[in-house]
Amino acid sequence: MPTMSSSSSPHSPPNPPPLATPLWRTVLRHDLPASLVVFLIAIPLSLGIAAASGAPLIAGLVAAVVGGVVAGAFGGSPLQVSGPAAGLTVVVAGLVGQYGWAATAGITCAAGLLQILLGVTRIGRLALSLSPAVVHGMLAGIGVTIAVQQLHVVLGGRAQSSLLANLAGLPEQLVAHHAGSVGVGVLTVLILLGWPRIPRVKVIPAPLVAVVTVTALTAVFMVDVTRVNLPGSPLAELVFPAIPAGGPLEIATAVLTVALVASVESLLSAVAVDKLHPGKRSDLDRELIGQGAANAISGALGGMPVTGVIVRSSTNVAAGARTRASAILHGLWIAAFVLAAGALLELIPMAALAGVLLVTGLRLVQLAHIRTLRRHDELLVYVVTAAGVAVLGLAEGVLAGLVLAIGRVLYRLARATVTASEEDGVWIVRIRGTLVFLGVASLVRTLRAIPVGAPVRVKLHVDHLDHAAFEAIEDWRRGHLARGGTVELNRAAFRAALHGDTTRPGWLTPWQQGQVVPAPDQRVSMLAGIREFEDSADLIRPMMARLAADGQRPTQLFITCADSRIVPNMITTTGPGDQFCVRNVGNLVPPYGSNSNSVDAAVEYAVSALGVASIVVCGHSHCGATNAALESVADDGSGLRTWLRHLEPSIRRAVALPDIVDPATGGILSPADKLSVANVALQLENLRSFGCVREAEESGRLELIGLWFDIGAAAARLVLDREPYLVRADEELATATTRADL
Repeated sequence: MPTMSSSSSPHSPPNPPPLATPLWRTVLRHDLPASLVVFLIAIPLSLGIAAASGAPLIAGLVAAVVGGVVAGAFGGSPLQVSGPAAGLTVVVAGLVGQYGWAATAGITCAAGLLQILLGVTRIGRLALSLSPAVVHGMLAGIGVTIAVQQLHVVLGGRAQSSLLANLAGLPEQLVAHHAGSVGVGVLTVLILLGWPRIPRVKVIPAPLVAVVTVTALTAVFMVDVTRVNLPGSPLAELVFPAIPAGGPLEIATAVLTVALVASVESLLSAVAVDKLHPGKRSDLDRELIGQGAANAISGALGGMPVTGVIVRSSTNVAAGARTRASAILHGLWIAAFVLAAGALLELIPMAALAGVLLVTGLRLVQLAHIRTLRRHDELLVYVVTAAGVAVLGLAEGVLAGLVLAIGRVLYRLARATVTASEEDGVWIVRIRGTLVFLGVASLVRTLRAIPVGAPVRVKLHVDHLDHAAFEAIEDWRRGHLARGGTVELNRAAFRAALHGDTTRPGWLTPWQQGQVVPAPDQRVSMLAGIREFEDSADLIRPMMARLAADGQRPTQLFITCADSRIVPNMITTTGPGDQFCVRNVGNLVPPYGSNSNSVDAAVEYAVSALGVASIVVCGHSHCGATNAALESVADDGSGLRTWLRHLEPSIRRAVALPDIVDPATGGILSPADKLSVANVALQLENLRSFGCVREAEESGRLELIGLWFDIGAAAARLVLDREPYLVRADEELATATTRADL
């Protein structure tokens, strides 16, 4: 059989290194077109955010220019696009109402200097330590406030200063609505929601399409609506910063609020952009310095606060940007447009910008975040933060969310459940949670309720056991033994809990440490393992009882190799009832009609009877089957060699493929590993030879997934049928999640 080698012949000249693409060519081919797309979407968003914040409209455009040029040039996230963001709308509106615009610009300038200090001292990334529930709750509260506020503008009125005032004035505004503004706003919202659903045109930003369309219609039909009002000489109308009038503590709080909110939003956006473009990695400290410089300059020029904006940044990545030149160019386009064609902006109806902000605000309330936080029991923190931000204000709402989040953490750290019940004449004591000195009183009370002289078995399932709790259990144990009772407990589990070594389950330890049990003791070892499982089986017994009663309803058919190093449930973090699993040598699915009855039966039963939603074929590195298939060994007619004949089409495919690169290390896969990857792709094709699989996939009820597990790296890769053939599963998940959130 043919073998493959990634190295060249020693007698042939080495391949020359590939020539690097000149920077100017990358800019012209990729960054220039992307910058134009981002520029077009930035204009309406910047104007809308400025209007919603109560700032001069020119201030939003100044922030967009400075954010693009300064943060783009000096920030640590090359593909991130910065400018005025919806997340700071409520903050800026409050500052404008309290101090006026000139003082707000001064606060922005000071906040920028504080951001630079945070970046230089390398503590800026601590902002990422905020609970996701608090961050998403903050954005949701801001989004609700913006949406209700802009609804007034859509109705032809003026927004009030707070959410409660806007809600109170909404009925009156509905009665006295302006028909022209309502028509413009409703049409804008409909276009924003409908445009992305039209195939092949969604590459053009929906906000641009909406604003241009309604502007043209109102101009043609001469609809009487309030329009954008820009100064005739933009540079002459810039408002320069002033020192706010107020107490030092009050002003410092305002500066700190702008700096922290802008920093958190920028850093979170930078992380999201990294997930959208796995080839880039942001320097978060440098990003904070770049954002600080942009805010200092924007404030000095009378512009709004600047942050990294995920909407523009994701558009930049999707448009094909490769370097920071795209963000810089987009800022220059805005400046040129405002100076040369500002009159065109004055045709835009304010209700159109309000419609854009209305949809943007509602999109800050992400259902995906709510579902995730609910699964992790963090929904209450999210709701409290969102409600606090919307009703009380940004600082108050975030503080309320943080206090609740910290309180819940402390509660969980100090919470332990101790129960004692009699089962078949033996008293079973179950201890769960975190057992520290705060729970000793309850522990002792439960233990003393056990009858004198009774046999007792202690089951420990705790994250941590401090010395006070350990001594309390030991004192009770000695006393119970002295009074004629018996106590059975797992000493190893107690020692592990006392030293905090409970991060891995007990069943993981033997094979993780590479222990090999001598052959004569295999039966004893198995029985000991069963006993250890049964000691903790009460944790899953209710779930297993439900599975026994309801029958199996797996969502996935998992086809993988019989290799003992592959543990499907461990790789996919699934449990009983989740997977219908087929294992054979080489994770093979011979084409339908090959008389591989066992595999055929499993595939047909999983698809037709169980109705699985996906079929995963999982290969792996260091596979004995692929190594054996590549060896030049005569076919001896054995069952193994007969079975390995099914690998011959995969060998032919692997020979035709170029070298496959591991996406994590950058190294070229060995011939056997390359064959393993090619084999996974071929088995997916073989699955489509089954009529039930083909029909289910074509109807959208079934998805076929290729997976390859690198044993040495303990990492899973997705298998593609095209270059690069392997993709890191964690990055693909992050990209899919981020795109779904957007």
